[in-house]
Amino acid sequence: MKKIKNNKIHFLKNSKGFTLVEVLVAISIFTFSVLALLVILSQGISSTNSAKQKIIGTYLAQEGIEYVRNARDNYMLFSINGTWSDFTSTKIIPCFLIDGCSFDDTITTPSLVVFSPCVSSGSAENQCELYVNSNGKYHYINNGDSDSGFNRSITAVINGDELTITSKVTWLQGSGAQSVSFTENLFNWSNSL
Repeated sequence: MKKIKNNKIHFLKNSKGFTLVEVLVAISIFTFSVLALLVILSQGISSTNSAKQKIIGTYLAQEGIEYVRNARDNYMLFSINGTWSDFTSTKIIPCFLIDGCSFDDTITTPSLVVFSPCVSSGSAENQCELYVNSNGKYHYINNGDSDSGFNRSITAVINGDELTITSKVTWLQGSGAQSVSFTENLFNWSNSL
């Protein structure tokens, strides 16, 4: 029994615990590791949001070009006077506006197909605010829908049988404005028919 007591005393004398300084250093290292992980996670979330906004902006810019292409094709195919010069003179210049800034994709009569914002004769870009409804559809007219945070301008330059369309979408993100822009040339395909 005496031997066990001696071993126990010897064990207690030789074993050392953590000092307060060692505990504080360990807690500091753990805290910095957790903080670094949180910073990396927040940067990842921010990058994901940035990528999402850019993808939406890209789709909206491409949609602007598709609106004009659709207006051209509908007018050329279904209008009684479906000529290129009629399309460019009545649907592109002058600019037909609905509520100052919209694309009316509900009009079914081909001769009434309009898009805006459209040609601005050398003036600053006419950017129009886009709204998003509960179904996730983006549009210009605010029917009590949410502001999407995106603005889209569509400009057209006519050069004979060629129509150069530029669709630019801008939005605010972080500390500044972001934008994406597409340009496409549409041609008078009715001459080849």
